[in-house]
Amino acid sequence: MATSTSLTLSRTPPWQKPLRSLISDIKTIKIQGAENIALAGLDGLALVVQKSEAEYSDQLLAELEQAKQLLSASRPTEPALRNALHFVLYEAHREDIRILRKHILDRILLAKFHFHESAQKIAALGAQKIRDGMIIFTHCHSSSVMHILKLAKKEGKSFKVYNTEARPLFQGRITARELAKSKIPVTEFVDDAAELALRKADLFLFGADAITTDFIYNKIGTGLFAHVARHYRIPIYVCTDSWKFDPLTTQGREEIIEQRPASEIWKKAPRGVSIKNPAFETIEPQVITGIISELGIFPHDRFIARVEKAYSWMFD
Repeated sequence: MATSTSLTLSRTPPWQKPLRSLISDIKTIKIQGAENIALAGLDGLALVVQKSEAEYSDQLLAELEQAKQLLSASRPTEPALRNALHFVLYEAHREDIRILRKHILDRILLAKFHFHESAQKIAALGAQKIRDGMIIFTHCHSSSVMHILKLAKKEGKSFKVYNTEARPLFQGRITARELAKSKIPVTEFVDDAAELALRKADLFLFGADAITTDFIYNKIGTGLFAHVARHYRIPIYVCTDSWKFDPLTTQGREEIIEQRPASEIWKKAPRGVSIKNPAFETIEPQVITGIISELGIFPHDRFIARVEKAYSWMFD
């Protein structure tokens, strides 16, 4: 009778095909936004628990670990995904497989609740920064920024939003559509006209895909726009769930900047033309005014200290 993990992956597990379909949706940006990707990753682990035919807890844990590795590799610049998966599997071992299944599903629910509760806290803190008559500049699409703007509107504040198209995938259109649906006046600018928008802006809010010990990482273009905003003395706030901090960077790990396919820029580029299509870029902490997270509003260094105190499991 086999009781070890030696037979765990001896044949293709029934969860692998639907999991790979989920991963494909993440890679091709059908699922986008750091929180949405993290939530999809949690759904991926739930899929494994529900479809696994493992008879022993160590077999199920091995399958979950394989799923974790596959999901983590789907988008390299996504600490929220990795942290969410780590939270679920942290100290997960249980002798009884029935108890293990329940434990994993309970942890998945707790992780999802974290993102839901954090979104509300970030919205409440961020909305305090918005006053009547303001023009808010934002880049690409951030669920955290959208929650802030919608709450400010609900509170009766009158303001306008200038946003960018965010080439090459035009995520800015998602932002513009959501704002228009919420009856928030919005003007979308081509990326190259961002300075024209920033000249009139009172506040720059953007999300984050990753925060490290040295930088904030967000959609390509954010760093350039942040320097322009600083030139015009516009307050700049990163609006993000703190699970986007990458704890491995405290040990010297460098965040990987995802390189997207050249075909997103030019499907049939002439021979001899090289194309660079980085998804993200770095923003120096000294450029921003503060980070708005569920833990409060802090400068970069104090934000990291708060994360270490609030989520010690993240660093184990």
